[in-house]
Amino acid sequence: MITGASSGIGRDIALNLSKLNYDLILVGRSKESLEKVKEKISDINSNVKVKIVVVDLSNLQKVKELYILTRNDDIDILINNAGFGVFGEFVDTDINIELDMLDVNIRALHMLTKFYLKDMLKKDNGIILNVASSASFMSGPLLSSYYASKSYVYRLSLAIREELRRRKSKVQISVLCPGPVDTNFNERAGVTFGVKALSSSYVAKYALNKMFLGKTIIIPGFKMKLVKFGVRFLPDKFVTRLTYNIQKKKVK
Repeated sequence: MITGASSGIGRDIALNLSKLNYDLILVGRSKESLEKVKEKISDINSNVKVKIVVVDLSNLQKVKELYILTRNDDIDILINNAGFGVFGEFVDTDINIELDMLDVNIRALHMLTKFYLKDMLKKDNGIILNVASSASFMSGPLLSSYYASKSYVYRLSLAIREELRRRKSKVQISVLCPGPVDTNFNERAGVTFGVKALSSSYVAKYALNKMFLGKTIIIPGFKMKLVKFGVRFLPDKFVTRLTYNIQKKKVK
């Protein structure tokens, strides 16, 4: 099952999994967009069964209903990809949009991870891939709530990974931390990237390859690996000031 499957990384993960003969449940807000992805999958592999579930994950009751609807589908891979950002100074951003973002980026992901992890533990098999961001490695002025939400995803995933290791469980959890990716994130956040973005098709393929190899932290692109390595040696205040200057270039 893939959330945020109508475009970007989620769509391209779905296309790649279809090539590996995985039946798919595609979750997103737009039925039309999901139908287009389903058509592409059919062109790639007509033997793959595709179920579409239209749901707004900012509605937490709908998140519970999504699990009830799919819990008997024997999901062995969960891709928590849905998420978006809100750009602007913290004091100026719309609180209602921010709270919707936090519900999608944190609470919905948290709920789905818990629900399906319990099922996977019962059969001692399964993989969860939580999509965080390179934003999770630092604080992010002008995208403060988004950065904080992705830090939650990153830290939660690592903690669960250690719990699974100590259980000697065969269930696996990985966390994807890409830098800028060419998706509709910018349009929804109202920004443009200040640095060159990776293609969503590259990130999706890279993420799946590393996920199947059991990699815990998945970072596509050499630059972001360098960022992850470098920030540990720099003072938080300096990194935050540097991040602000980078974020300021994103204004449309």
